[in-house]
Amino acid sequence: MSTSKTMAAVGPGQDFSEGRRWLQLVVGVICMVATANIQYAWTLFVPEIQETFGWERASIQIAFTIFVLVQTWLAPIEGYFIDKLGPRLMVAFGAVFIGTAWVINSQATSLMGFYLGAAIGGIGVGSIYATCINNALKWFPDRRGLAVGLTAGGYGAGSAATILPIAAMIDSAGFQETFFFFGLLQGSLAFVAAWFLRSPKVGEVKASNKLNQSRRDYTLTEALGTKLFWLMFLMFICVVTGGMMAVAQLGVIAQDLGVKEFQVDLYFFVMAALPLALMLDRVMNGISRPLFGWISDHIGREKTMVIAFTLEGLGIIALGAFGHNPWAFLILSGVVFLAWGEVYSLFSALAGDAFGTKHIGKIYGVLYTAKGIGALFVPVGNLLMEATGTWSTVLYTVAGMDLFAAFLAVTLLPRTLKAHVARSTLATPSAEKPTTASAHA
Repeated sequence: MSTSKTMAAVGPGQDFSEGRRWLQLVVGVICMVATANIQYAWTLFVPEIQETFGWERASIQIAFTIFVLVQTWLAPIEGYFIDKLGPRLMVAFGAVFIGTAWVINSQATSLMGFYLGAAIGGIGVGSIYATCINNALKWFPDRRGLAVGLTAGGYGAGSAATILPIAAMIDSAGFQETFFFFGLLQGSLAFVAAWFLRSPKVGEVKASNKLNQSRRDYTLTEALGTKLFWLMFLMFICVVTGGMMAVAQLGVIAQDLGVKEFQVDLYFFVMAALPLALMLDRVMNGISRPLFGWISDHIGREKTMVIAFTLEGLGIIALGAFGHNPWAFLILSGVVFLAWGEVYSLFSALAGDAFGTKHIGKIYGVLYTAKGIGALFVPVGNLLMEATGTWSTVLYTVAGMDLFAAFLAVTLLPRTLKAHVARSTLATPSAEKPTTASAHA
């Protein structure tokens, strides 16, 4: 086995420090928490926007689709700048944009105003999300699943603590004031945290000896030329679609199933079913990312994908069948989010394992566009529901996609990954030079 570019960069050295890299991880999580509400709290604003302006629900939800498309489809470009400029400038740039997006929403009086806010928010969230994920991949090659899971968990669960304050402020002060206040708060928090981030230097990180990991750093062109990349891309699309549908439409689904206003009495407090489901879902979503990431560090990404994707598919089927019951709605929506949140830790960790980290910003940026494709199904889901008169058609369709991805994780992914890693042990191209980990400030 030849000495690899990746191993040269990630071998343990005298400068290795657990405390230093965990500090970087904590800062990355803080940045992710500050960005989470732009996506996850959107469903709270949609009914208020509809009531205020009288626009059709599908037209309002186009803003969510724009947000996700911009966030995902610009990821390769953002990845280029991450690899070139480093994490500090990219996160600071994104922080300005996420704050600006909600300020624009607070002043918007037309659909185009909300669409503009969504586009700017997509740029900001994409810049922060991709940067923090890539930084975790670089600092933790031996614990990628856990590190990326904790980072992505900050995005998934970041809105849990603020769902109730946002809902309360919408009720008391209106959605415009809520957009403005939380926009400034979230943007400022991410901007301050940005200046504590940096990439690892040579000797500050160490490789894993448990998992199949590439022995060199692939360029974007090389990665796109592999069967493994496109298999991962297909699986990513299949699994992310169901989760995207649930994120954007949970409030709408709850209303159409007749459980939105149901008061849940837990003896020590009473809460409407939808806000409680949203809060629980954020917690489950956040737990799933480090949990399944940690599991994948020990049993492998492929086996973990089989477990998670199957659980999500079955959970969505059950939600379609039993979601009219408020308690079933609460439990099953939590199961769906538990099984869906892990896609962002498993696929990013697998990308780092398979293609190295020198160009991971660009490579995962392209892979992450799968989320944008999934977002296209959000307004389509509304139309399909209106045509069939039931959410079951939509839910069963995306559940089938989840189970198909689980099938691929059992049958095709293991041998494709094994063959890919075996090829990576061959001599690297002569044009490539030994890498040094980026030390961008």
